Amino acid sequence: MDVREAVATRYSCRAFLPTPVPESTVREILTRAARSPSGGNMQPWRVDVLAGARLEALKALLRPRMDELPKGEGTEYPIFPKDMSDPYRQRRFSVGEQLYRSIGIPREDKPARYRQYARNFEFFGAPVGLFISIDRSLVLGQWVDLGSFIQTVMLLARDCGLHTCPQEAWATFHRTVAAFLPLPSTMMLFCGMALGHADDSAPINSWRTPREPLEAFANFSGFSA
Repeated sequence: MDVREAVATRYSCRAFLPTPVPESTVREILTRAARSPSGGNMQPWRVDVLAGARLEALKALLRPRMDELPKGEGTEYPIFPKDMSDPYRQRRFSVGEQLYRSIGIPREDKPARYRQYARNFEFFGAPVGLFISIDRSLVLGQWVDLGSFIQTVMLLARDCGLHTCPQEAWATFHRTVAAFLPLPSTMMLFCGMALGHADDSAPINSWRTPREPLEAFANFSGFSA
């Protein structure tokens, strides 16, 4: 698979098959992803990978706590701006409507929406869960580098025929995750990521988020005709 196809076919998968993913495959993905660029070659990422009984133990730990949704334990960083303006507010609203429409959950059915949100903490059935963290002493530039690393992981997963779902929802249970891993106190959990084989028959995997046309976000000047 070339990089264009990987970019075009990547999406946030929310239903996975139970098909196992070999540890060697995950190791290869992460080893190659370490070539992701970072300012000053700081490589500001830490990844904890769970599978099998260890992954099931974490999911079992969280299931009784789903009544705490939607806020969980709170987050250590703001996932979205407090006062979100358009067009960002509208884009976020629209994608939520698309997601719930795909599985037949109306806006007014809040309990059903919470149940679907709680699927985040099952990694949507994926056999592998990744937790990605960053050192608390680092600043905005390194957070940008972390995002570049995460994107590289997702594209390399596509090259292996796998799908992913990056999940900032896991940051809402950062205390539980940090204690379970365990995560050094110097590290801050940024997100989780589900990794596995997509269930192509699942309706929730049947839609794709729209993207703005090039003219909406890019300006060009200085090119010859």
